[in-house]
Amino acid sequence: MTPYARRGVHGQTVETLARRVLSGEIPEGATLDLVALQGELDVSLTALRESLKVLAAKGMVDARQKRGTFVRARSDWNLLDADVLRWQFAGGTAAGADLSLLRNLGEVRGIIEPAAIRLAAVRRTDDDLTALDEALTAMARQDGGPAHAVKADLAFHRALLAATHNELLERMEMVIESGLAHRDEIVHSSPHGEDPVPSHRAVLDAVRDRDPDAAETAMRALLDQAVRDLDLVHGTDSGAEDAQ
Repeated sequence: MTPYARRGVHGQTVETLARRVLSGEIPEGATLDLVALQGELDVSLTALRESLKVLAAKGMVDARQKRGTFVRARSDWNLLDADVLRWQFAGGTAAGADLSLLRNLGEVRGIIEPAAIRLAAVRRTDDDLTALDEALTAMARQDGGPAHAVKADLAFHRALLAATHNELLERMEMVIESGLAHRDEIVHSSPHGEDPVPSHRAVLDAVRDRDPDAAETAMRALLDQAVRDLDLVHGTDSGAEDAQ
């Protein structure tokens, strides 16, 4: 799940097309006018076709004889692809859609991370603990600003997945990080939200003690805090919504 390189004209063309599709500006089922797009984006037809191949690989577009290139149904899109997630968050979607996507990703994290942390507690090495300690130390710094806080949080969760020593779970970082980074940018730029260090330290302490039960409990508490922080920033109550 290596993220798509965003460099050069080719990368910019991919990003522009992807965001138009994801935002609905180019709706599902629409056939693309490649000549018009070529002129509008000021790229060669070859470059445009190469960019569309990237979106085709992510299930977003396809091409058929007599029909041309068209946008596939959303149900065909690879929504767990790290680029697709990033494009949705970076595309300036409506606040409601943005929050809905964050909550969907929060539910995915709630399934993956508590189970993963149990493996990490059993399999962690001294090197894993060092990486987690360094990330937590960075998280505790108060002078780095929101960007630093986001980077430290991502490093901590990346180290947790690495500590499972399961290659497939490690790759899940690409899914988790897309939503986590966007959530962190919102929360850490807001005066609301709890101090994240104690909940992360509780997870690390349980992993250090090789206690999978305590590690899972601590991770679930951390994820609950993440939901509360997001609700405070957005002025919503997910618990009340879920009860309806």
